[in-house]
Amino acid sequence: MTETHRGTCFCGTVEFEVSGRPEAMGYCHCGSCRAWSAAPVNAFTLWKPGQVRVVRGADAIGHVQKSPNSDRQFCTACGGHLMTAHPQWGLIDVFAAMLPDLRFVPGVHVNYAETVLPIDDGLPKLRDFPAELGGSGQVMVA
Repeated sequence: MTETHRGTCFCGTVEFEVSGRPEAMGYCHCGSCRAWSAAPVNAFTLWKPGQVRVVRGADAIGHVQKSPNSDRQFCTACGGHLMTAHPQWGLIDVFAAMLPDLRFVPGVHVNYAETVLPIDDGLPKLRDFPAELGGSGQVMVA
């Protein structure tokens, strides 16, 4: 049986679900994620597009695309952030906070060279992205 997790925007206008298991979970420290999330770090869960489905409110999803790599999506009714599509990787980042019943098990920190909140948790801290996603794959701190 496939696991399914549901989430909504802040006001509940947009409802979505993810099914199966995420490809990866971790923390992003890049300036764009920090600015978008209004937090010193963003907790991510990465899914293949076929695993993410908008159940209600698709017409209320707005988009901000600062770069071709990140199509950030939000609810136009409340402004609540939902997810970010990363077409170059074939993945969608559904922010961990949007999936309240998903057990978040982070495996990595990405873009740690940009961190403003050092975290000592024993996870690998990559300078940018894993090599298989076009980054250097360089580990800064284990």
